[in-house]
Amino acid sequence: MATGCEGCRNGSGFDVPFSMAFQPIVDVRTGDVFAHEALVRGVAGEGAGAILACVTEENRYAFDQACRVKAIELAAGLMMADGQEKLSINFMPNAVYEPRACIRLTLATAERVGFPLERIIFEFTESERINTDHLLNILWTYRSIGFKTAIDDFGAGHAGLNLLARFQPDIVKLDMDLIRGIDQDPARRIVVQHTVAMLADFGITPICEGVETPGEALVLRDLGVNLFQGYLFAKPAFESFIRPQLMAA
Repeated sequence: MATGCEGCRNGSGFDVPFSMAFQPIVDVRTGDVFAHEALVRGVAGEGAGAILACVTEENRYAFDQACRVKAIELAAGLMMADGQEKLSINFMPNAVYEPRACIRLTLATAERVGFPLERIIFEFTESERINTDHLLNILWTYRSIGFKTAIDDFGAGHAGLNLLARFQPDIVKLDMDLIRGIDQDPARRIVVQHTVAMLADFGITPICEGVETPGEALVLRDLGVNLFQGYLFAKPAFESFIRPQLMAA
């Protein structure tokens, strides 16, 4: 295993205190929580903006590492040991210099708190410009270790179909702008319908995020989506897991 990388040697620390909120992703077929996404918050529950504003090119490695540790430590104290729900952690591909070196702290933290690796999902957003070969190296490494992988905000960023042609993650989260008002917008419905069908052909699980109304959820269910995240079911909860509200049958 690699013993160090540029981020470990030269990156500055991230000294701004922060914590996490968790938002559930619900399986509407069963009412069970599929996963909880960890979301950055201030130490008193403030929004992520003030924390993210402190992230720079020099300290993003330390920030990315600290987020992983905080999410795993908090989730380990909240999850049932015999449960099946997963933990979804956002990571910054441009903060990963060498995947096997940069994952050491994550692995050590999971081992220390007894968190199963197969219950961790690493998701990244398409909105960050990244070198595709570098990203693929990260994703293949994470898969080989046993993590699940996910593309966040699919349909809003840079990678898109070209990335899917080269790597098929376990999960794709459809961007909320595609979901918003889908029950009133035939064009959005067509785009999502064909996207979900394509993901099914790849064997990729779709998640629709930003679901806020029963009308949106009903259309998405008709299109074959079963995993939902959004205010219709639950808002993020500071340092805690909450059970989602379920739609009436």
